[in-house]
Amino acid sequence: MKITQLFLGFLLCVSFTTVAQNKAFTLEEIWGGAFRTERLQSLHSMNNGKEYSVLESNSETKSTSIEVYDYATGEKANTIIKSSNIDDLQFFQNYEFSKDEKRILLATELEQIYRRSSRGIYHIFDVPSNSSFKISDKKIQSPALSPDGNKLAYVLDNNIYVLNFVTGEEIQLTDDGKKNEIINGITDWVYEEEFAFVRAFDWSADSNKVAFIRFDEKEVPEFSMDVYGTALYQKQDVFKYPKAGEKNAKVSLHIADLGTMSLDKINLGDYKDFYIPRIKWSANPDILSVQVLNRHQNNLDLIFVDAKTKTPKVVLNEKDEAYIDITDNLTFLEDNSFIWTSEKDGYNHIYHYKETGELINQVTTGSWEVTDYYGYDAANKTIFYQSVENKNINRDIYSIGLDGKNKKRLSKKEGTNDADFSADFSQYINYFSNSETPFEFTLNNATTGDVIREIKNNQGLKDKLAQYDVRPKEFSTIEINGETLNMWTIKPKDFDPKKKYPVLMYQYSGPGSQSVSNVWNRSNDYWYMMLAQQGYMIVCVDGRGTGLKGAKFKKVTQNDLGNLEVQDQIAVAKQLGALPYVDASRIGIWGWSYGGFMSSNCLFKAPDTFKMAIAVAPVTSWRFYDTIYTERYLMTPQENAKGYDDNSPINFVDGLKGKFLLVHGSADDNVHVQNTMRLIEALVQKNKDFEWAIYPDKNHGIYGGNTRLHLYNKMTNFIKTNL
Repeated sequence: MKITQLFLGFLLCVSFTTVAQNKAFTLEEIWGGAFRTERLQSLHSMNNGKEYSVLESNSETKSTSIEVYDYATGEKANTIIKSSNIDDLQFFQNYEFSKDEKRILLATELEQIYRRSSRGIYHIFDVPSNSSFKISDKKIQSPALSPDGNKLAYVLDNNIYVLNFVTGEEIQLTDDGKKNEIINGITDWVYEEEFAFVRAFDWSADSNKVAFIRFDEKEVPEFSMDVYGTALYQKQDVFKYPKAGEKNAKVSLHIADLGTMSLDKINLGDYKDFYIPRIKWSANPDILSVQVLNRHQNNLDLIFVDAKTKTPKVVLNEKDEAYIDITDNLTFLEDNSFIWTSEKDGYNHIYHYKETGELINQVTTGSWEVTDYYGYDAANKTIFYQSVENKNINRDIYSIGLDGKNKKRLSKKEGTNDADFSADFSQYINYFSNSETPFEFTLNNATTGDVIREIKNNQGLKDKLAQYDVRPKEFSTIEINGETLNMWTIKPKDFDPKKKYPVLMYQYSGPGSQSVSNVWNRSNDYWYMMLAQQGYMIVCVDGRGTGLKGAKFKKVTQNDLGNLEVQDQIAVAKQLGALPYVDASRIGIWGWSYGGFMSSNCLFKAPDTFKMAIAVAPVTSWRFYDTIYTERYLMTPQENAKGYDDNSPINFVDGLKGKFLLVHGSADDNVHVQNTMRLIEALVQKNKDFEWAIYPDKNHGIYGGNTRLHLYNKMTNFIKTNL
């Protein structure tokens, strides 16, 4: 593609003609929630497939309730529970039904620990008797009802307990749990962050067995953070954090049989330095599935453990030259055959296997990616999934037979479609948006995809935005380093191709990520529009290593993170600079987390291309980041020192010529502020001028109170001063 064609192609422009578009966006509005979209509350599809429940709150009484609605009409069917009718429970924040919907687990006083973990006070509500009781006066973690609804397993102080509602008996399954030493039934920090799960135990189908993972993290190095708070002395938060190349927790698998009151450690085989990223009981109550992954994360065994004999059997093996992604898509059918997703043909697709691990058939195929697996309708032998088959910046909902036949695109509108299916898969709620349409929620027929009724739209937001100078995103592609890359552009107000404009590039570029997608605005998009109103052109390009274009495109950066990605962003900036309406001397770049790592590298490695950069919460050396994420893409520092050091910003501060703003939260448990402190020291020792800001006690998201407003004010002023 020639330079002159750069911004041609698939364009989606917002057009509001009813009211003059002249109002400017402000940071106070953006971060004050003035343009927040209305969304549906999290819902539970009732077993009858005709109704769903939602959690509702009453601001006047400060109470909550579980309300049931009819799918077809949207009318309220009944109220299951009101917190105001329960002693010692003014409100609850979440709920979970038992499989038969006769008992409900209610969560309150939730206290966040890390990104996904929390502890809280829990009650059990018995629907038939309209009665409830508190599980414990102490805050517990990850409670789970048994399939028959008669028992509850939970974790307290790193130990697993089981409460039997019928007998009233409570059993403590483990007693060796201890902070920063032994964890039973919940994950350690690095598993939670990188394998994206917290509850590390599972109930068997007959409710008689609990399988769990035990983490021995005694040899894992500790990391500490000062928490400043408001007291005279700061506190120190100390937790286990395995940095690249360091020791991980030693994991082991255990099965507790509540019938025989036995607890057995399962010998999975001759594995060394391995991960157990998933466990799940099959439809057979005596068969437990276990996924075992080597430390390089390029060899995965799916193991079936016989709970009676305690013997393991490898039924499926996946190998990859780079790495294997872990998902929650494993689904067991009644005959214990299973559905599995894999990139083994170069794209992520759905497969059907026999219980023995023998392939029955590949369900989906093509040079496109399955991006979500919704579930299996056993009655009609139909699988529902989401994919990017219709242009990889879009998402669509599909159905397909288990035999791979009768594929049907259910979603009708071009953009981003997501689905929440009823329990019987007869209907689903479609979540739709694109760059010109705020979120719309409709009830759809699961056979045809036809809309049954509209549930909610955001016409009010669209009407409000009609008063503003909305800057549309223009989608296109750009030819860079032999690849056709997806791009969006937001042009300045009153754009004139005869004038020259400064450019601010945003990007992330983390492995498998996507920043160029046809979806409604996020908060940053309004900020970009505000900058465009002030004369800046904003550009985002997904370079090599990003996702949804196949495994080869995604994994090309393997063992060399930050090399090809940086080359692509530099090449984009140079192509932009050659355009007649771009001021090549005024190109900047910014990013957060992996994007901060990228923006720092771009400024340091291409000082004559970029005038300025902003890096928020950046990784500055991959030696400082955790084992699972970093080694997945780089192996260990001992094996691949070059891959770590040749692309870490901390080693290239000599190249800094332009203006640089460095930002971090002091309580970032993910990308530690150590990254920024070490980069600051390197810059100081090279006598480089730069600006920096530390936000006290803020984590990786840097939010709370006026924090985001302050941060974006700072970044805006930095851009206006230096670009």
